Amino acid sequence: MGDLKLVFLGTSSAVPTKDRGLSSIAVLRKGEVLLFDAGEGVQRAMMKAGIGFGGRMRVFITHMHGDHCLGLIGMLQTMGLLGREKLLELYGPRGLLEFVESNVKMLHYCPPFPISFKEVREGVVLDAGEYVVKAHPALHSIPSFSYVLEEKERPGVFYPDKAVALGVPRGRLWHELQHGRPVRVGDRVIRPEQVTGPKRPGRKIGISGDTRPTEGLVEFFRGCDVLVFESTYDDSLADRAVENLHSTAREAAEVARESGVGKLVLYHFSPRYRDVGLLVEQAREVFPNVVAAEDLMTLEVPLRS
Repeated sequence: MGDLKLVFLGTSSAVPTKDRGLSSIAVLRKGEVLLFDAGEGVQRAMMKAGIGFGGRMRVFITHMHGDHCLGLIGMLQTMGLLGREKLLELYGPRGLLEFVESNVKMLHYCPPFPISFKEVREGVVLDAGEYVVKAHPALHSIPSFSYVLEEKERPGVFYPDKAVALGVPRGRLWHELQHGRPVRVGDRVIRPEQVTGPKRPGRKIGISGDTRPTEGLVEFFRGCDVLVFESTYDDSLADRAVENLHSTAREAAEVARESGVGKLVLYHFSPRYRDVGLLVEQAREVFPNVVAAEDLMTLEVPLRS
């Protein structure tokens, strides 16, 4: 189903630091960019990461706090000035459309490309054919959503000898069967399952946004290959995490363990941490496969066997 990777464009919370921009994660899949949140200066981070502005793109905003959405307006203007023509799809909570429209009006700037908007509610937000994006309510100080991108099942391994035995000529018909579509040979219909192995699972990526851990999110993220979970505080500030409706690195690891994910990526660090080694250390006491996101870090998500 093609390459799938995450590029971390911003990993700080609240305010940027010398080394970290504000929250934004790009998921790159088969030439498409799915951008989760757009903190200030996101377009500059995209330039550094080599992510273009003119291709297929969908933007998903978790919530309407400034460190997650203020970069959207600048990004729209940059796209327009660089000649974008394709539709840009925006998904987010109530208030996002008004935010964009009011800022565009005040700046006397009308993007020269079409923009669509869909208000996010719990459940399937987007069915793109080969994958879906789902949303689940997060537990934060304002309405907020967590997201998963989940690929649909892939066709099983293709067995040429079975196709030959059934009289299917090599070429276009093999291609159709390999991609899960039945073909006609004379007066017979050959179905993909006759010449392929069992279907193979797709990949699943979870992105928390800002939230406290909840049982609902544990189930929502179950089986993710990669879970990106906010880790604003270390253990010594657990009370502040509860008060501000954020999570500690240890709590992120507990969600990862209970959800049975493959890898946990910590992000959304309080700017008080110049070195996030302590947060990684505390998370690894609970869940071993943990990394801390850095700005412009790229993470490949391999196909499942």
